[in-house]
Amino acid sequence: MTATSDLTTGAERPAFLSRFRPRGAVWLAAPAVLVLVVALAYPLAIVVVRSFTDPVPGIDNYIWFFQSAVNRTVLQRTFVVAAWVTLVSLICAYPYAYAMTIVGKNVRLVLILCVLVPFWLSGVVRTLAWVILLQDSGVINSFLRGLGLSPVKLIRTPPGVIIGMTQVLLPFMILPIYSVMKGIDTRLLQAARSLGAKPWRAFLQIYVPLSLPGVYAGAIIVFILSLGFYITPALLGGPRSILLSSLVQNQVLSLLNWGRGGAMGVVLLVATFVLLAIAAPLMRQKHTSTRREA
Repeated sequence: MTATSDLTTGAERPAFLSRFRPRGAVWLAAPAVLVLVVALAYPLAIVVVRSFTDPVPGIDNYIWFFQSAVNRTVLQRTFVVAAWVTLVSLICAYPYAYAMTIVGKNVRLVLILCVLVPFWLSGVVRTLAWVILLQDSGVINSFLRGLGLSPVKLIRTPPGVIIGMTQVLLPFMILPIYSVMKGIDTRLLQAARSLGAKPWRAFLQIYVPLSLPGVYAGAIIVFILSLGFYITPALLGGPRSILLSSLVQNQVLSLLNWGRGGAMGVVLLVATFVLLAIAAPLMRQKHTSTRREA
């Protein structure tokens, strides 16, 4: 029996490996669990408790939230903007990620560098750069005037917010899609073409279904991150572009009303979980059916 089979079957496991299973594995995960509890679970628990107890015990904060037409409108707008950002990010990221898999090594390194550069810059700096580009007298409208076209209102509008958020979140869509695409065997496309399938048909029926796990992962990441954006909507948006994060900031920092701010956060969190719970089985079922068809 070879050493590989010994390790696979566990017939002769080294003593130091035996000490780490299963009790050792728990201790290895302890630092990460501790960080999650201290940095996420404990603050979240405080927010939930204060939403039911501040200023008085009960559900008055939630009743106030749902009775306000402004709160309901802003909650709906938050999810709509997040959906648009996810869609635009997918449209931009999919061909970019595909290009990363078909170009040469040197060009691929340049494309990867372009994806990683936004992570090295502050979100405030990137948003202020978009303010310069999108404002009425900015670079984009100056270029349009130079072409003899009418300027476009982009700053303080929902499209401006979507553009800014998409640019910030685009790497979170590109990287999951690329990680899946680079593992797809392109010989499957060649086999489909040899059997008479047209290139576009082979791509849509074979390549796209195989890349869907990356699409789903990127879409979920971008959608969830979009729901909590604050800086970009605050700088690029206007009164008609306010998202729920701005209302939470106003309640907590300006009005010092932790109960109502916590209720807003809990409502957003629960609504997100409900949508993910509904979408996850649908995406899993769709992915299974497309793989069978492929």
